Amino acid sequence: MTTARPHNAAPRTIDLDTVLNLYRTHADALGAARDAQRSLLTTNREMRPKLDDIEAELTYLLVRDTQPTRIAEIGTFHGWSTSWLLRALADNGQGHLDSYDIVDHVVRTIPQDLSKNRWTFHRGDVRAVTNLRPSTIDYLFIDAAHTARFARWYVDRLLKNLNAGTPVSVHDVYHHSRAGRFSEGRVVLDWLARHQNGHFSASAKAARQAFQEIMAVKRLLGLDKVVHQTSPNPMIYFTIR
Repeated sequence: MTTARPHNAAPRTIDLDTVLNLYRTHADALGAARDAQRSLLTTNREMRPKLDDIEAELTYLLVRDTQPTRIAEIGTFHGWSTSWLLRALADNGQGHLDSYDIVDHVVRTIPQDLSKNRWTFHRGDVRAVTNLRPSTIDYLFIDAAHTARFARWYVDRLLKNLNAGTPVSVHDVYHHSRAGRFSEGRVVLDWLARHQNGHFSASAKAARQAFQEIMAVKRLLGLDKVVHQTSPNPMIYFTIR
């Protein structure tokens, strides 16, 4: 059985204790979501997953916990992250996802039972969107152009204008123990450091202990059977201060 977090609760700090507690709290729902996602991946040959298991699960768990009214997803590719976000919204029983990408593969991979009345896909360069207002975003998910230039755009246009307490996920930061010197990840990490804004990672390369502790809890809860894959989980998570 799972419990929803009240809308007026204090902003959640994303750290290892929080993550492990979310796994325990939402274990049953997450198990059902994993089964549904495994079935989706098995039956949909166009799906090309980019999220590893832990980062997909953490995305689901954070959406379940924070109960966002509006999620903005920048970068969809074939829709693996989109399907996880939509499944979390469906399990919450509320919320809407706006997804942005220059390609529209995702419109062929997302089943109608997930998308109906809770999803809008916007094709085109998100940087050209004039009505994307950060103040209306309750959860921001970024997995798009992995360049320092693009990161500088969304740091300036989006991150610095989000409301305090907004959770954010950024993919492809910790494929190794450190972010590359001139990478997207370096831009984001430097911005977080300047604003004394911490972040969490379950990367097997950069946060080995966190990765191992999460895997141990997954085994105890019977959630360790691979859906897509389990490492290196390069995504970072943080809450805007």
